[in-house]
Amino acid sequence: MSYTEAMTQPLTVKCKLKVPINFRQFVDETLNSFADACNQILAVAKAENCWNTTKLHHKVYKPTKESTGLKANHVCQAIRRVINNAKAVKQIHKFRPTSISLDARTFEYKEVTQQVGVTLKSGRVKFDLSIGGYQIGLLKGQKPTSATLSKTRKGDYYINIVVEIPEQPKGKTPKVIGVDLGLRDIASTSTGKSWDGSQLRKTRDRYVRTRASIQSKRTKGAKRLLKRLSGREKRFQKWINHNISKQLVKEAEQLNTNIAFEDLTGIRLRTKRRATSARFPRQRNARVRKKTRTEINRWAFYQLRMFTQYKAQIAGINVILVDPRYTSQTCSRCHHIHPVPGKSYREGKVFKCGNCGFEHDSDINGALNIAQLGGVFVSHPESSVYACDLKGQLSLFPSGMV
Repeated sequence: MSYTEAMTQPLTVKCKLKVPINFRQFVDETLNSFADACNQILAVAKAENCWNTTKLHHKVYKPTKESTGLKANHVCQAIRRVINNAKAVKQIHKFRPTSISLDARTFEYKEVTQQVGVTLKSGRVKFDLSIGGYQIGLLKGQKPTSATLSKTRKGDYYINIVVEIPEQPKGKTPKVIGVDLGLRDIASTSTGKSWDGSQLRKTRDRYVRTRASIQSKRTKGAKRLLKRLSGREKRFQKWINHNISKQLVKEAEQLNTNIAFEDLTGIRLRTKRRATSARFPRQRNARVRKKTRTEINRWAFYQLRMFTQYKAQIAGINVILVDPRYTSQTCSRCHHIHPVPGKSYREGKVFKCGNCGFEHDSDINGALNIAQLGGVFVSHPESSVYACDLKGQLSLFPSGMV
């Protein structure tokens, strides 16, 4: 696609609905009927092994509409949801009455009055939105054509409105900010910035201890409390990653640079293999290895990268992925690697090169290597190999761009 073409990035704007008490029964009735429709459609799709949208539509549309009393577009959306869920997961369980998909015929956003019109089983209803300046800014000038109305466990109603945010044309600057992701520091950049992960680790450890004490009770109330705690922990992690990604993109905008990350795909599996390999005696530091694996399994590096990627696309910034091998063990000044396999010049937070004497923060040293790898890719995008000579010299060829 040409950089001169108009490009957009879809975003979901979560808005709270003000649903009067006398209208809640109508919303709940529509949610229940939509879930019933999805379950009926799913039963037919499984029985006849039919997962084509058009063919399934001919089989289920009329009987589903008659049995549920839903509007025509609601039934069509139910068919799409069943098909889409079947593609996303291996096994679909029973649909619950928690949300309903809406399209241009069953949903309308009114910017002047900050209201939404939603078609329910009982007819068209207008609801006021309870939103702040951030949501208003994203919805300004938009004419969204799809949304999802949902109900939370607490009984609150939300509508997730899909909007198209125009992307800025991506520049061709050779400059790159490298981002090193870690457990001690969540992220460190080649410009010298770091985000300490101690608060996140303390919060996670507190939730782990709380869950352990609750799980021992094994009651229904304990199970419900565990679900709420899990949601709180995820929201806290999400809030942190949103803030870090926002700052990363803002700095890249100010400096007019690209952003480079390590491609950490499969790191959990690699860590598990290393922990069980012959290099590590079974009885030695078993508790430490288990704790490290647990921390890596809870590491939300992919979420941080995804948050940065969609924000960068809107800002017109390229996000580059590089091979992570030896980025933490290589000297960012002379590109030297420790000549003895299995050993490194890195010790905790300090990296001291045995070749040129360069000493730096180990995470920022890794970020500098990532930035150099990203810079090579920007200059030579045809290169797709990351080669390393363990005798002491690193050949900088990164892996790709997203």
